Amino acid sequence: MKVEELKNKFVEVYGEGEISGFFSPGRVNLIGEHTDYNGGFVFPCALSFGTYCLVRKNNENVFRFASLNVENSEELTLDKLTTPLDKGNWVNYPLGTIAQFVKSGHEINAGVDFLFYGNVPNGAGLSSSASLEIATAVAVNDLFGFGVDQVDLVKMGQKAEHEFAGVNCGIMDQFASGMGAADSAIFLNCDTLEYELVPVKLDGVKIVISNTNSPHSLGSGEYNERVAQCQAAVEALKPYTKINQLADISWDEFKKLEDKIEDETVRRRARHVVSEIERTVEAVDALKAGNLEVFGKLMNASHDSLRDDYEVTGNELDAMVEEARKIEGVIGSRMTGGGFGGSTVSLVKDEAVDDFIQQVGANYKKRTYINPEFYVAEIGQGGHKIF
Repeated sequence: MKVEELKNKFVEVYGEGEISGFFSPGRVNLIGEHTDYNGGFVFPCALSFGTYCLVRKNNENVFRFASLNVENSEELTLDKLTTPLDKGNWVNYPLGTIAQFVKSGHEINAGVDFLFYGNVPNGAGLSSSASLEIATAVAVNDLFGFGVDQVDLVKMGQKAEHEFAGVNCGIMDQFASGMGAADSAIFLNCDTLEYELVPVKLDGVKIVISNTNSPHSLGSGEYNERVAQCQAAVEALKPYTKINQLADISWDEFKKLEDKIEDETVRRRARHVVSEIERTVEAVDALKAGNLEVFGKLMNASHDSLRDDYEVTGNELDAMVEEARKIEGVIGSRMTGGGFGGSTVSLVKDEAVDDFIQQVGANYKKRTYINPEFYVAEIGQGGHKIF
């Protein structure tokens, strides 16, 4: 939907007047999965699609939330901005973000009308929720002139996810949505938030996202269970090494100590995280060196670890990756995002992209009876004002 169309929709809902518009992208993670809440490295990039947020202050001291993607809307008085709505209500994502401004001591002294439109496929594992949170944060920050630093806006989005959506996520999704840059991926240390923008030079190669159309739901409890299992692994290792999070132990040291983790499931969870952190560092080095073949092999190893040790893939994601790897010209393929459904990301040579979409799509449907969707990714800019 074009910007002029969005403006017209805003006027239809709220009437004439001055409007400001903001955009925040979804993200795809190239490698480094389930490492962020363990203090490790991730390597995401922002996408060219995301969430549009159109806003205008009103004189009624109420916050109104409407979306072109879902039917239900909400109207809240200023004294209700820190109270979550019922679980599952989409407004909790922007509301939770606004609550962080209030809790940080920023005075919100006027009502606001919000209209959202997202073209990140919901449930595709491309971080539609973080995109919604960061779009809200950037809009509120600008509208009220709070002057909050962009990294702090990112942290507000993460807190909104924790407190209002009940998902104990790491920082990666919001960071990519807030700090992304065109034609670059973000090599992020999730412990220190130090980051490097790494140019993504893919001569003759495209990033293809394959949406399984098997929606994932991070609020289902599986995600929070993995977080708890990682914490259990840390506690099991503490008597033997100085460790506060799984990122504090090297892969070589972990291999020597992993038998100290008595619970076999917890041990496998930790094995994935520690090995994935090492894979991510190696993958970034490979990309910088222009070695896409090594990068692709590490992507494949990442998916296999997520399947076997972390157990967050499932039939649909595994089927999509298996069919992708059969195509000549595919350099690497893996699930991306939290898992339990969602999308895969593949590096595909230009001349193979059409065959990839046709053959993988047909074979995936044969196996799952689900129609997939494919997007050739363009790397976009982090959350910003568009008018």
